[in-house]
Amino acid sequence: MRPLGWVFIAAVVISAEQGHPAPGLSGVRLGITAALAVFVLTAAVALNPRWAERGLAAQAVAIGLLGGSGVALAGLQPHGATGLAASLGVWIAAVRLPAGPAVVASAVITAALAAVVALTQHPAAQPVIAVSLFCVLLAVIGRFIRRSRQSQDQTELLMAQLQDARDAEAAAAAVAERGRIAGELHDVLAHALSGLAIQLQGARKLADTEGASAGLRAAIGRSAELAKEGLAEARQAVGALRGDRLPTVSQLPALIAEFRRDTGTDISLAIEGAPRPVPAEGDLAIYRGAQEALTNIARYAPGATAAVTVCYAADRTILTVENSPCPSAEGAAAAAGPGTELLTSAGGGHGLASMRERAERAGGSARSGPHHGGWLVELEIPS
Repeated sequence: MRPLGWVFIAAVVISAEQGHPAPGLSGVRLGITAALAVFVLTAAVALNPRWAERGLAAQAVAIGLLGGSGVALAGLQPHGATGLAASLGVWIAAVRLPAGPAVVASAVITAALAAVVALTQHPAAQPVIAVSLFCVLLAVIGRFIRRSRQSQDQTELLMAQLQDARDAEAAAAAVAERGRIAGELHDVLAHALSGLAIQLQGARKLADTEGASAGLRAAIGRSAELAKEGLAEARQAVGALRGDRLPTVSQLPALIAEFRRDTGTDISLAIEGAPRPVPAEGDLAIYRGAQEALTNIARYAPGATAAVTVCYAADRTILTVENSPCPSAEGAAAAAGPGTELLTSAGGGHGLASMRERAERAGGSARSGPHHGGWLVELEIPS
């Protein structure tokens, strides 16, 4: 609309300057100058795209001023561009307003313009018919423009809905494919690991019965633990592929309560800083890190007290799990024996190695080692 609108404005200004009487600063000339100024300013505002976004009342005010100033110009300067200024109001009304208000505004402006032309020009029949037909023509063109714009908007909406439907279909296909892969993974890997775990349990009992060496029994026991851990990881992977909800930091209180109930360990949880959302992969890494650290405490430091701390720092989230020294010689020996191999930060332990890998995938880091006679596990995830 803007290019054609500015052509209208330029045509009205040029015609007014060349008309009779011309704009001036006294008498009728002053009235022509004032009407022309109102028309130009109102047209410039009405053609602004931001004004088009305003409500019906704002559009009606602009159209009324355009029509009024155009009719005033037609009356004060009958030998100028009769009807051109007022017809711009008709055109904008047809484009901007709904059908009912557009018909009313166009009819009022056209009737007022025809009446002024009839009073100021003689003979009046031909000019009245000309300006009326011109206004009707602009109104029809304006309605076609509005219909075209509405059709374009509807087409864009339908295209967006079609794209959303395609995205939803692709997501559903991806979920179905992940479900198929999860089923295959479960059948092949999880079943194989379950069979391996059973066989290793039988081998461990056979080794105990036949009096095998301590090293062989320990190797078989460790293999059985690795098989169980692999089975658990396989089940988690299958759940993730199927879209199951993964655990988060918010579930740590429930994890600790369950751990306290199952093992009788005196364990506390502290939250430092204001809790905030953590990226999904980091969220899972923190939960699994706490789970692994608590499992190691139950295995290799039975009876020790433990403290879990989640600190929300400015640019990272820090998980700390610390246990006190073992209260008994047996517990200390256990912690110093196979537990030391498992909890070494050099990478000998499968559980802590997995924890470090999870943290690194999330962009963070994990550390573990002796601390004040006990053991400390610390995991950092960037926020």
